[in-house]
Amino acid sequence: MFEWVGYLASILVAISITIKGGLYFRILNLAGSLCFLIYSIFLGSIPIALINVYGIGINIYHMVRILRNKG
Repeated sequence: MFEWVGYLASILVAISITIKGGLYFRILNLAGSLCFLIYSIFLGSIPIALINVYGIGINIYHMVRILRNKG
């Protein structure tokens, strides 16, 4: 039933890694990580949830750095 969340997450991450870094990479990768986090919660998979929480944190950290350097 919630498989579409996993497919969406996979597509977002796949698209993000085709982009050469920067803010758009971080936005798409963050969206993918959020979808994978939701998907892992539905699956009840703690390891997948933990790695995606870590990925979310890393993406937010880099997005803040990128946005501070632009302003």
